[in-house]
Amino acid sequence: MTKQIVFAIALLVTIGVFAYTISRIIRFFMLTRKGFAVNKLGKRLWVTLEVAFGQTKIFRRPVIGLMHALVFWGFCVILFGSIEMVIDGLFGVEKSLSVLGAFYNFMMATGDIFALLVAISIVVFLIRRVFLHIKRFEGIEMKKISHIDANVALSIILVLMLSLMGMNAAYLKWVELAGHEVHGVYPVSQHLTWLFIGMSVDTVFTHYQIYWWTHILLIFLFANLLPYSKHFHVFMSVPNVFLSRLEPLGKLPNMDNVTREVKLMMDPNAAFAAPATDAPIERFGVKDAEDVVWKSYFDALSCTECGRCTSVCPANITGKKLSPRKVMMDLRARMKEKGPMMLKNGRDYTDGKSLVRDYISEEELWACTTCNACAQECPINIDHPKLIVDMRRYLVMEEGSAPGELKAMFNNIENNGAPWQYSPEDRLVWAKDLEVNVQ
Repeated sequence: MTKQIVFAIALLVTIGVFAYTISRIIRFFMLTRKGFAVNKLGKRLWVTLEVAFGQTKIFRRPVIGLMHALVFWGFCVILFGSIEMVIDGLFGVEKSLSVLGAFYNFMMATGDIFALLVAISIVVFLIRRVFLHIKRFEGIEMKKISHIDANVALSIILVLMLSLMGMNAAYLKWVELAGHEVHGVYPVSQHLTWLFIGMSVDTVFTHYQIYWWTHILLIFLFANLLPYSKHFHVFMSVPNVFLSRLEPLGKLPNMDNVTREVKLMMDPNAAFAAPATDAPIERFGVKDAEDVVWKSYFDALSCTECGRCTSVCPANITGKKLSPRKVMMDLRARMKEKGPMMLKNGRDYTDGKSLVRDYISEEELWACTTCNACAQECPINIDHPKLIVDMRRYLVMEEGSAPGELKAMFNNIENNGAPWQYSPEDRLVWAKDLEVNVQ
């Protein structure tokens, strides 16, 4: 009974803290704009199965991609055992889901194998991060805390896998010594029972309980650390893939308020038919965190900081300041900075800073070629160009700020109806002495 009470308190604290954190994040979402429709559910489900669960994009780097996929698949399988541990902890029983028979044996065996595979993969990841200094893990946006964050999360996952195998091995030795029936199949842990040779039944059971509590309490701790870590993608990546943009990557979305005005200009009579509105004029583009569409903020929270986007960005490769990863990390950091004050003082609160310029410079924004290499490479389908273009729209449409070459083009379009500096009457002058019919 004492174990059940302690476990119930730990579970309630975990759920309470997690609920508070998620409610706070949801309130941040309420500060952002609407403007992303979730439709075509069948197609979205297929994309989720292919990209999220199939991990197809991660396999573009086959070896390390396979290891990452094993970690993801391992978490999916091991989740079954975690659910059983919660049931066991609340009701004071052992192996409560063993009533599922053959399916239970399959899940336990698969989870035991994946525990070893995940542990090996995590060791490789730690070696790569600590000793190999992979280029895409570096960058101006990757502060020391980012590396510490990654190493701590990987270390926790490693201990989770080791404690799981230790728990399974101790369980097998305990039931052997106590003469109980074994529930489940453990192809890896059965080879670790030698660790408990010579121990009494009570001593082995104590080891089993230590591993059990270590594993479940680390799960509770990890769940509440994730929202404050780059590893929040453990929760966010699958939903973010489901919310992927389904249009071709090269298609840039129009601004609805501008489109509406253009249609009114083309059909003046529609202006009289349109109902009058006193709604405040929306900002053109994105200046600060609250101006983004909610899906862009979802992208920022889902970012794994893996650097695959930046590693293929032609602007970054050629030495320019743009880093698509930094853009997502900056949005996340800006909302973390300004969001609490907006919740306290209202959405109109300003601290004299903004996402554009204070976090992301104009030089970075105009370096983007909108080639969509970053979005194509991202393993969870983050749409970086959409956010970058929205910030450029703000600069042009609200501040009239753009590189000189673009300003010249804008002036030519306004005055001549074309990007070139020639008037419409002179466009065919080049063909004057040629034997070309210019009628």
